[in-house]
Amino acid sequence: MGSPIPPGAPARRLSPAPENVVVARRFVRSVLDGLVPDVRDTAELLTGELVTNAVVHARTEIEVTAWTAGGRAHVRVGDRRPDYGLVPHVRHLYACTGRGLALVEELATSHGVHSGADRKTVWFEVWPEAPAPPASAWETVAPPGRTVTVTLNDVPYALYWAAQQQWEGLLRELFLDPSTASGIGVRPEDLAAAQDTSSMICASMTAAVEQETLDSSTLSLLVAFAADAAPRIATLRRVLDAADAVAQQGSLLALPALPHIRSFRHWLLDQITGQLPGGQPTSWTQVTGAPGASPTDLAPWDASEVEAALVPTIAADEGNRIIAVNDAASSLLGWPAHDLVGRRLTVLMPEHLRQRHVTAFTSLLLTGESRILGRPIPVPALHRDGRVIPIRLTIQTQEAIDGRTVFVAQLATTTAPPAPPEPPGGGLAATRPVPGPVHLPTSTKKTKTLSVEAAAPQWLSLFADTGIALTSTLDPEERLRRVCHVLTRDLADWCMADLVDEQGRLERVCLVHRDPHVPVSGTHLGTLPPASEITQDSLPRVLRGAGPLLVTDITPPVAPLSPLDARQRELVERLGADSAVVAPLRAERAVFGALTMVRTEAGHPFAKEDVPLIAELVRAVALGVDNARLHQHARSNAEHLQRALLPELPRADRLELTARYVPSSTTAEVGGDWYDAFTLPGGDIVLVIGDVSGHDLQAAVAMSTLRNMLRGIAVDRQEPPEEVLRRLDLASQTLNPQSTATCVYGLVKSDGRTTYLHYSSAGHLPPLLTTQEGETRYLDTGRGLLIGMDPCLPRRSAWELLPPHSTLLFFTDGLIERRGESLDEAMNRLRRSTAAQARTPLDVFCDELILRFGRDTTDDIALLALRPGPPA
Repeated sequence: MGSPIPPGAPARRLSPAPENVVVARRFVRSVLDGLVPDVRDTAELLTGELVTNAVVHARTEIEVTAWTAGGRAHVRVGDRRPDYGLVPHVRHLYACTGRGLALVEELATSHGVHSGADRKTVWFEVWPEAPAPPASAWETVAPPGRTVTVTLNDVPYALYWAAQQQWEGLLRELFLDPSTASGIGVRPEDLAAAQDTSSMICASMTAAVEQETLDSSTLSLLVAFAADAAPRIATLRRVLDAADAVAQQGSLLALPALPHIRSFRHWLLDQITGQLPGGQPTSWTQVTGAPGASPTDLAPWDASEVEAALVPTIAADEGNRIIAVNDAASSLLGWPAHDLVGRRLTVLMPEHLRQRHVTAFTSLLLTGESRILGRPIPVPALHRDGRVIPIRLTIQTQEAIDGRTVFVAQLATTTAPPAPPEPPGGGLAATRPVPGPVHLPTSTKKTKTLSVEAAAPQWLSLFADTGIALTSTLDPEERLRRVCHVLTRDLADWCMADLVDEQGRLERVCLVHRDPHVPVSGTHLGTLPPASEITQDSLPRVLRGAGPLLVTDITPPVAPLSPLDARQRELVERLGADSAVVAPLRAERAVFGALTMVRTEAGHPFAKEDVPLIAELVRAVALGVDNARLHQHARSNAEHLQRALLPELPRADRLELTARYVPSSTTAEVGGDWYDAFTLPGGDIVLVIGDVSGHDLQAAVAMSTLRNMLRGIAVDRQEPPEEVLRRLDLASQTLNPQSTATCVYGLVKSDGRTTYLHYSSAGHLPPLLTTQEGETRYLDTGRGLLIGMDPCLPRRSAWELLPPHSTLLFFTDGLIERRGESLDEAMNRLRRSTAAQARTPLDVFCDELILRFGRDTTDDIALLALRPGPPA
């Protein structure tokens, strides 16, 4: 225990009163007065920390001994509780307690603890010279008596450390203010028992965490607690609830717990008291409706996740200062990310909302209650140039591994660009970067971060083959099937993938066995039963944020099976299983599915060492699948939006109308192509086709505006086509001066015997007229400038006779334009095609054009075809 105490070394005995911390520091300073100031000041500081620990935790007589030797300081702090071991804390930067022993470790040259029959002594030495000898390790004292192992499944370790730090702050405040403790009915003996029990839980949890490899957001722990601890833990819960209540009233310096931290604390203490007498464990992920049980809250906060998010995202700390901003938010708000970091969040709010935000934020911290967390709130955001941007703001809390609570805000806006498709050949480096694994820093154990580069050659090959499977198709379910085939070839005997759909239902999308001769029934695919509260399966836990989970016990459960458990059990009995790893498919801080790998050989099960690399592999798989889902979703939304803007065609005697719209096969973005057809009050039919410049959401909005303006202008005065386009050009220049567009506006007039087209073109490709005999001609007489160029220039129109059974085709450039082909060649190719289809029904006529020209286009296609019938 360091240097022996010399005879006659100065010593002081003190009662466990808070004011004696100052007495101890002054005593040590007087003894060490002849030493260099750095050594003396450091020893005085560390003495104050150790005596404070003894006052708060040991609560017995304290003996402080100090002496000097060779310019070195030697200090011993003893108490009368040898059975009460030291509880070193994880070094969290923002922890409000637990720094004393960490300071001793950092500043003392050597330190340690010795427990005898009736005394425990913590010692340290401070030397002026360097280098220092190796520091001593703290001795640990095992809990006395019989212990019971408690199972704590799916513990979000960042949330645990935050909850522990918060309740230790409450206990410290009650200890320092006995009048407040007595005022809320907490007796001194209850407070002492709560302090001891809190330290016991902290020590036991720390010891259990030290045995785990931190390869996921959650830990499943086996924790040893004293068998008779249940009454003391119940006392701790009562004291903490009372302290929390008085903190909400502002009577303590410590802040009350936020809702998810309070809920987690209750779950943890209830699990211990419930299992000590023999109760069954309930996973944190299975707690119904518990705040913080969602996948969003289980993972520790990491700035890389904000940077990787496609949705505009900003993170702020408890001081309301911005600590992370992603590119999407920077682009939306007009601020460079580095200029926003460090500023108050109010810089992004209009002036009239700033005080309301500060009031609400302060109320959340002071009361622990919130009316807005997790709920999308429509509010205006302030652009850097002063513009107001309407958004929907959703704020979630997350714990960081350094002890902070972080407020993560997502800014949903209708002007946010959709996700781009994954670049071909991108391997595992897909559109969205993969945030790196977050590991828990501890004071006594270095966590090893495994990387692909450090893996064995077979793992490197597995990662490479998985990357090839992910980039071979854009269909998310097909990606998973191909990945499962790779995994069953190199890693598992059989593999299955499950995805959560938009309604929250779980769909098993693929099930692959290594042996192709093993029949896999289709009954195991499709919608799975919902998870119930009695489920014991690992799959629901993973879907709520746990994992990856290593499953080595496949024995049937004793309790009744839930429908989901029964379905899983049937599959296991059919295909066999000895061990498995169930891993979450996670992206954007949410779990959207699970990947299960199973081995059937008892002699070669999955091991703990496999889990970190499997976690990295599945993280990359989740990224690739999520990018495919985003592309598919954006593409579907774009197509639905575009089709919603397309009209229902009018019905007319002797006139047949057909239209087709085909979105681009290579992009998920909406575009500016449109067609329109409607009947004017006078009976004429309007035919319109057009294309707004650009191929994004802005182009689609401009297209919709232009189409609606054209409708209003056309109906208002029923003027000739050239005048309608002139007025449209003027309106467009006035309301949207940056936009340009092409357009053909035609009036179809019929007297029952003949049909005419009166039309004018604004820079669009000319309509194509094909007679029943196969003669073709482009109608280009009514040509004029694009919309948006110069509304003052005159426009012209033309008249064309439409013979019976001829076909008039309006089309956009996506139908014919191809890279490497001249426009004349493309237009001639279209003429030959329409001539060949001149006598086919109009629906067939349009479909054949789409089949022939739409296979390799990189642009949207819009067609509008009209065919006059025979004379009346």
